[in-house]
Amino acid sequence: MVKIDFTYRNDVLPIIQRIEGKKKKLDQARPLPQSALHKIREALSVEWTYNSNAIEGNTLSLRETQMILEDGVTISGKSLREHFEAKNHDTALKHLNTLVTEVKPLNSSEILSLHGYVMRSIDDEFAGRIRHAGVRISGANFLPPNAQKVPDLLDALIQYVNDNPDGLSAIEMATVFHHRFVYIHPFFDGNGRTVRLAMNLMLMRQGFPPAIILKNDRKKYYDALNQANKGSYEKLMLLMCQALERTLNIFLSAIPGAEDFMSISDLVEEANLPYGQEYISLLARQGKIDAHKEGRVWFTSKEAVERYMRKGK
Repeated sequence: MVKIDFTYRNDVLPIIQRIEGKKKKLDQARPLPQSALHKIREALSVEWTYNSNAIEGNTLSLRETQMILEDGVTISGKSLREHFEAKNHDTALKHLNTLVTEVKPLNSSEILSLHGYVMRSIDDEFAGRIRHAGVRISGANFLPPNAQKVPDLLDALIQYVNDNPDGLSAIEMATVFHHRFVYIHPFFDGNGRTVRLAMNLMLMRQGFPPAIILKNDRKKYYDALNQANKGSYEKLMLLMCQALERTLNIFLSAIPGAEDFMSISDLVEEANLPYGQEYISLLARQGKIDAHKEGRVWFTSKEAVERYMRKGK
């Protein structure tokens, strides 16, 4: 397994510290209003299912995914497999929420159970079972290890997570786990959906909300994984931080007096700031200001830009 190049920390650690500060603020504000909390969790569950499936090629829209999960409808023109993928992921999320309450070290049976739910009725023969033959990944810059090595490699990865010999933060560990799991590729199919569930199991047990990687970031996501194959984790760490900060901002929005996030284009029009839209968008993409993405649009706040300005001085 390729070694981690820790030079990413120069740029990413300040973002991680900002996220950990937000988590502390969220913890201090608990319990959040139940009505708001229920709506947030419900919306995020649908978003998570939609985005994770769409990254893997599922063509259901966000609205169609919601209709299948909440109304039980069948979408004309969409395959039976796509319907199963939506329902299965939703069931896997419900199972994940029960696992989160069990504060214990990560283990292989939890990962296999999540995969079992993801692949149920799609590939029952191998749902929840490690592959026994070789696989190739289209567009990847590596060949997954021989199937005979997979059980030991997966056990070693879980041991690494639980021992944490490099002293990684929860966000760093979830990111490294994510990449190494994809590299091992323990299943014939469903690896991506399963790892995005398992790494969030790790984060949520530490009190974080889920990090939902958006379908619109699909190319950036795969490029970041390919960079990690060479030991460079900066792009994947940044993407993970941005996904996690987005959901943290959503939860924090339920707190009275929360910062008013708006699209960068609207902010530039309404606020008297010395920076233009292009520069603020660059700061957002680099993680240098508190910002998050909705679809293809970046959102931030006047306070976030002003904090950056004060820091620069």
